[in-house]
Amino acid sequence: MHALELARLQFALTAGAHFLFVALTLGLATLVAVIQTRATLSGNPVHARMTRYWGQLYIVNYAMGIATGLVMEFQFGLSWSGLTTFAGNVFGAALAIETLVAFFVESTFLGLWIFGWNRLNRWAHLALIWIVTLTAYASAFWIMIANGFLQNPVGHRVTSGVLELVDFGALVANPAALTAFAHVMCGSMIVGAYFMAGVSAYHLRRRTAEQDFFRKSLRIGLGVALPATVLTAVFGGMGFETMQPSKIAAWAGDPGLLAEAQADMAAIHGPGDYLPVQSWVQTSGRTMMALFVLMFLVSLVSFVLMWSRRAATRLRVWHWLLTAMIPVPFAAMIAGWLFRELGRQPWAVYGLLKTSDAVSHATTVQMRISLGVFTGLFGVLIAVNYWLLARQARRGPDAVALGAAETPERLPAPAPTF
Repeated sequence: MHALELARLQFALTAGAHFLFVALTLGLATLVAVIQTRATLSGNPVHARMTRYWGQLYIVNYAMGIATGLVMEFQFGLSWSGLTTFAGNVFGAALAIETLVAFFVESTFLGLWIFGWNRLNRWAHLALIWIVTLTAYASAFWIMIANGFLQNPVGHRVTSGVLELVDFGALVANPAALTAFAHVMCGSMIVGAYFMAGVSAYHLRRRTAEQDFFRKSLRIGLGVALPATVLTAVFGGMGFETMQPSKIAAWAGDPGLLAEAQADMAAIHGPGDYLPVQSWVQTSGRTMMALFVLMFLVSLVSFVLMWSRRAATRLRVWHWLLTAMIPVPFAAMIAGWLFRELGRQPWAVYGLLKTSDAVSHATTVQMRISLGVFTGLFGVLIAVNYWLLARQARRGPDAVALGAAETPERLPAPAPTF
């Protein structure tokens, strides 16, 4: 492969891997906030323990997500200098807000939430997790605003060969970004819900002592999974209204639409191939939709079964299925992301900057070395995250350190007196 293909592959691997961490973080943060709200209002000790257990899993994934995000940003600046030079003044504004506001606020309040157990008023502590959740949404929002600009560039003008932001309101109100943001948020809720349901089903199948704990967790996960799946499909359908004509043509596979899209782009930009690879667009889109159908059916059946106490505690085949379903939403999210991004090709900024002009000037050897380093690093981070999550999930609520009551330090015995 040439340097361009290697750079695209590197970005796909790093951004895709980071996206998996983000999806679980968004979903789990919301579920933890809801559970802690219920625990605060009711004073139920089971829900308080649930908050600590699922909160610790959330923290593990969040920490590893930060690491992958930093590495991804480094490779983005290293390999795509043409994009940042041409369009950085516009979509860079959204990325800057995400970094300076959402990211730092989220990290700060998460730290207060982690260390505020048994120290803060319960209402203040509850407010912290909701601030963390809302700033996580804000972070995702600004990322999708930046991505939406690449899909549908608005609010700009060309000055001296580079883009300049002239209408911030148009950038924020970009329909290609807003619909995608809602779609991603609902998809992240599916990821978090199936993760919670799958881990709970694992413990119910093993007949652990915490049956009531995990039965409640199972119901919360499945209670969220079904409506989140439906809403994800609704916003995904709305997203087709903002798609580029070339992506719609490639998805439909209609020769007439393909020829029309090619002719329109050639009339504007001159001779060239302006169509995405049809097989990639169709394969990723069909995979996403097939996995959606699977998740919808499992969610629908599970929503009915979860009301049966006997099924929730004794139906081992169902427990096996729910545990096996944990990776399915992740796969669906990646397939959807590929469908969105591959359909934009050959443009980095649709209609303005080709991907071949966005890549940095690097040799094939340099890109191979870079790809090997980043792939190896991300592979290690993913493996460590999986190991930590699986280890903590298997150990159960009794092994949770988050929010554990502090024990006073043992004082030295007084010296004997004579």
